[in-house]
Amino acid sequence: MGVSRDSVESHQKFKKKFGFPFMLLADTDSKLCDAMGVIVEKNMYGKMTKGVARSTFLIDSKGTIVKVWPKVKVDGHGEEVLASLP
Repeated sequence: MGVSRDSVESHQKFKKKFGFPFMLLADTDSKLCDAMGVIVEKNMYGKMTKGVARSTFLIDSKGTIVKVWPKVKVDGHGEEVLASLP
């Protein structure tokens, strides 16, 4: 599943546009993002702002974080995650 701080409506549009077959969660109050430590300072056109560092967490059926990929780049990442599955 995917998580971002965008609204449910935004997620629905995004899912439809790209045909994503998985669930997208709207963390509009940033509780999960804060808990996972993915809110970082970013430099946007010379202005410092807080934003989400795109990250992937592999979580097992018991809820244990097995592996973390911080600062993810999209290209090739899906394959890398799939290769890590048992």
